[in-house]
Amino acid sequence: MLGRVLTLVFCLTASMAWANPIRIKDLVEFDGVRGNDLVGYGLVVGLDGSGDGIRNAPFTEEIMSNILERLGVNVTGEQFRPKNVAAVFVTAELPAFSRAGSQIDVTVSAIGDAKSLLGGTLIMTPLNAADGQIYAVAQGTIIAGGATAQGDAAQVTQGVPTSGVIPAGARVEREIDFDLSSLSSLRLALRSPDFTTAGRIERAINQDFGRNVAVMLDGGTVRLDITSTRMQSPAHAIGRIENISVTPERKARVVVDQRSGTIVMGEDVRISRVAVSQGNLTLRIEEAPVVVQPNPFTDGQPVVVPRTRAEIEEEPGIGLAEVREGTSLSEVIAGLNALGVSPRDMIDILKSIKAAGALHAEFVVR
Repeated sequence: MLGRVLTLVFCLTASMAWANPIRIKDLVEFDGVRGNDLVGYGLVVGLDGSGDGIRNAPFTEEIMSNILERLGVNVTGEQFRPKNVAAVFVTAELPAFSRAGSQIDVTVSAIGDAKSLLGGTLIMTPLNAADGQIYAVAQGTIIAGGATAQGDAAQVTQGVPTSGVIPAGARVEREIDFDLSSLSSLRLALRSPDFTTAGRIERAINQDFGRNVAVMLDGGTVRLDITSTRMQSPAHAIGRIENISVTPERKARVVVDQRSGTIVMGEDVRISRVAVSQGNLTLRIEEAPVVVQPNPFTDGQPVVVPRTRAEIEEEPGIGLAEVREGTSLSEVIAGLNALGVSPRDMIDILKSIKAAGALHAEFVVR
């Protein structure tokens, strides 16, 4: 019963979320206004004996030697086995229009056999983009997302102690070469392409400006003529149109998560009249061997006599139940709940209804 109630709540929440108009800024991405991924390879020091084992992670010793040599410490031929250092990957996102000197958050993740990064400090690490250029430099104390404790016979781990973050841990050193003010036209890319939604965005923008400044190129793109808007700059044009509200259209879709048994339905899901029968089949095999002892004062040996019990149980099921044609989301839910099955069985029923051609929606399994 609880599973069916949760399913109903998810369905109604999804329906109400799309009932009201949505701002264009929440529906599209503006061409060129995007972030860029950064990555770096660095060293964390100051760990409490939870760092990499140098024998299992030779790259840790290599990067540590390189850093020390750059600082003027000659370690050539030296043998050192510290347990308070760990090699890590450092990742970050460089937001659009980030300027030199601004700070961004970074994520630090161990790549060796370190047990925890708790309390460690990341040494100055350059962060590169896909073009190989350095755009930021990261350094700072790591805030790990978990903890671990162990003894001789047991170990307890909470969260992920081998990964952490450094808020404002990287400083931007190079800016992205993108001049928004030089654009004469701008493309709006829909996050969920749909011809109806793109057409509504086009009409809403043109109505707001009182003239044709936007044109739909396809189901996922609307082009904005910056010159026709007569605004001071592309930034002024974006600032005006991004808060225009549009009611988006979407495909009828059923999304199921088999791991958690969650079912989410959109408002436009429809089911044709169909009959459903569902039941479970259980096969049980039990072994109960018996040892037969020889008679006293004889040369016989004990013999194991196998005894196997096998049975098949079939639950009575729901019989052949009719799911009437649903013309609204509430009627679809009422028809499915009338089957009286668990959410996981409901997933199998929905699959079968889809295969029979009676479920008129896109079926997505995660």
